[in-house]
Amino acid sequence: MKDGFVKCAVASASVRVADCSYNAASIISLIEKANAEGVRLLVLPELVTTAYTCADLFLQRSLQDGAVQAIAQVVEASLKSDLVIVFGSLVPVQGRLYNCAVVVQSGKILGLVPKQHLPNYLEFYEERWFKVPHEGNFEVELLDQTTWFGTRLLFACANLPDLVIGCEVCEDLWVPRSPSTDHAVHGATVIVNCSASDELVGKEEYRRALVSTQSGRLICAYLYCAAGEGESTTDLVFSPHNLIYEDSHKLAEEIGKTDSLLITEIDVQKLALERIRRQSFGLGDQEYVRIPFSLELKETELTRVFDRAPFVPDDEDNRAKRCEKILTLQSLGLKKRLEHTHCKTVVVGLSGGLDSTLALLVCVRAFDALQLPRTGIIAVTMPGFGTTKRTKGNATKLAKALGVELKTISIAKAVGQHFKDIEHDSSVTDVTYENSQARERTQILMDLANKYQGLVIGTGDLSELALGWATYNGDHMSMYAVNTSVPKTLVRHLVTYIAYISELQVKKILLDVVATPVSPELLPATEMGTISQVTEDLVGPYELHDFFLYQVVRFGYSPSKVYRLAKRSFDGVYEPAFILKWLKTFYRRFFSQQFKRSCIPDGPKIGSVSLSPRGDWRMSSDSSVTLWQQELETLEI
Repeated sequence: MKDGFVKCAVASASVRVADCSYNAASIISLIEKANAEGVRLLVLPELVTTAYTCADLFLQRSLQDGAVQAIAQVVEASLKSDLVIVFGSLVPVQGRLYNCAVVVQSGKILGLVPKQHLPNYLEFYEERWFKVPHEGNFEVELLDQTTWFGTRLLFACANLPDLVIGCEVCEDLWVPRSPSTDHAVHGATVIVNCSASDELVGKEEYRRALVSTQSGRLICAYLYCAAGEGESTTDLVFSPHNLIYEDSHKLAEEIGKTDSLLITEIDVQKLALERIRRQSFGLGDQEYVRIPFSLELKETELTRVFDRAPFVPDDEDNRAKRCEKILTLQSLGLKKRLEHTHCKTVVVGLSGGLDSTLALLVCVRAFDALQLPRTGIIAVTMPGFGTTKRTKGNATKLAKALGVELKTISIAKAVGQHFKDIEHDSSVTDVTYENSQARERTQILMDLANKYQGLVIGTGDLSELALGWATYNGDHMSMYAVNTSVPKTLVRHLVTYIAYISELQVKKILLDVVATPVSPELLPATEMGTISQVTEDLVGPYELHDFFLYQVVRFGYSPSKVYRLAKRSFDGVYEPAFILKWLKTFYRRFFSQQFKRSCIPDGPKIGSVSLSPRGDWRMSSDSSVTLWQQELETLEI
């Protein structure tokens, strides 16, 4: 369970109505399967010991005794491991019958959680047989054990504090104020639901939406287990529908399978960290009883998938919708700034690369929305010592195709004079050689903006901010930075998206921009006229850095966990040693370059990860990276 991962399963057991012996055998079979698979938490359906559709047979002493005997068999079977088992059963308590979630581990009944909301409408008649429980908890005797019974019980893992389980039963989820809300407020990170929801047209979609929304609202893992086909009788049809969600995201789903384990790993550490960030939990004023249990701590083998490109949707349709939304946010942000400053001119340094191309496209959208002539957009190409024919050509062609004003201003003479002024040997292509060019370009843009009473639009992206891959007071500075929250892996998709919704001439130019290697073009080109300075050769692949950025900033994961997830996500793409090398680079640069982020220009937030010092990310410019580096040095390849 290293890094907070807990292997869990839900399963619809095969049942026979009122055949407790058969049902107990089905439960035990699933327990044995779960043990064989290394599952640590198993959730089974509502009233699985008897079946849900027993109706007035619930009032028969024989069925009641059979249910208790089935519980006893499950308790005995649980002795074989430390698997936590949650299953539904009727339980007689002080002369009343209750529809309960029974929690069992290692031969011990940890607790009995009664269903709080008994449906008594349409096809449901539960109040005919079961008692609505009073709020609160008390101790009861069951199978010669003293255990807790009540509506305010949480089951807390002593040696994995982030694992706290709360239980609700079927209808409890469907009501306006579900018990899981209080459970989560009081610390439950995992909600389990033993259910026996009959199947109707449209119910599957609604059930899925309920579970997704609840898990997101409560920042929890939600394990929903429905009854199987064996419940179908008289007028009702049941079909298994099992779901495991984590903070609104579906981890696993299975429909129509009985006696099949739906297995995945939930990340309770992630949930706990997210709750700390939100500060909306741990504020409950009700009295809860926390029932401790322990699990053998061992590393969980991961089977779940982690997005290799967390900023970019896999599905093509969703990706197109995401791109359109982002472009709208970027252009709306710029539109507001132009309206507020009464500017009718913007200046963009257009290199022919991805970032400046995206910035120009956003400017076009904003100007079109304001019904301003595109000639108010001044695109400036500033060829220098490393500019290639390809990038300069694409910049020129794109500006003309979009109908914006184009200026070409060579920086060679000005930078050459500057080298003389500061006594720098122009044959030494060091950081001074590179940054002098970046700062000269920024000077030109700023002065043009003054001349035409406009704004300089920044082109740098989120990935460059994370790595500090910008020249301080060079391309680092602008008057409004439209790409500041867009990671490099997403920039490429945004430009590609616009290409495919544009007319043919623009499409061809944009697709060639997308195919061009990322480069600042600050070092002289090769003799063949090709780019000699490829950014990803110097700082590492952006797809790796964007993956690191998402895990570090969005979730606050430790270096060892980021490395573990990266190895799984990029298995077969990059070797572990390669991943670790660039992870070390990421942390080193992320900490050392914060001073650049502390004074970045305004820019629109477009996603859940932002490094604006006025918004999502506040960090001292002089924070030490020592703790993170020490952990990195302990990692094995």
